[in-house]
Amino acid sequence: MAPNKNSKTPKRKSKSNKTMFLAIGLIAIILVGVGAYIAFGQPSKQSFPPTKVLLQTTAGNITIDLRTDKPITSGNFKTLVEQGKYDGTIFHRVIAGFMIQGGQVNGSVATIPDETGSNNRNLPYTIAMAKTSEPNSATSEFFINVADNGQKYAPSFDATYTVFGTVISGKDVVDKIANAPVTENPYIHGEMSVPVNPITVIKASIVP
Repeated sequence: MAPNKNSKTPKRKSKSNKTMFLAIGLIAIILVGVGAYIAFGQPSKQSFPPTKVLLQTTAGNITIDLRTDKPITSGNFKTLVEQGKYDGTIFHRVIAGFMIQGGQVNGSVATIPDETGSNNRNLPYTIAMAKTSEPNSATSEFFINVADNGQKYAPSFDATYTVFGTVISGKDVVDKIANAPVTENPYIHGEMSVPVNPITVIKASIVP
């Protein structure tokens, strides 16, 4: 039987309409997706809110501006400050020309992932997390650099210790602590790093 030309035409027209509707629908979905991305899906330039921390110590006050691009590390530090974990703790290890270390708190603190990367630089007066030799082992202990330790101990230092803030006030206090008289560290043979006179964090707090 010969094809029925009269019945063939409407079928093509229906197929054409269906293709057109599908194309319009696809374009609509793409436009909605693009709009949603512009409105909600773009990566935030600040994934952690601007936060400053004041360390009131027996040697003077130190103010630290936490980094917004290290949300896990800055968030962990902020939480510990708000919980009062650092209040009454000491700078238990200080080495002139290197760093001052504190943050040994009572009780256990969960480990956090490292947040290093190409923008992680242990420059003078930056604060970073202390940790063991194992990856992702930082908890509460921190140190403030008093030298460009990333350059001195390149490349491993910057690749190991997450920098999450900068001292914006009290650099003289950091220097004072770093140059305090020290005695031998009982846990590190031959290292002179324990302050003769304890230097205490009286209170750590979030400030405007």
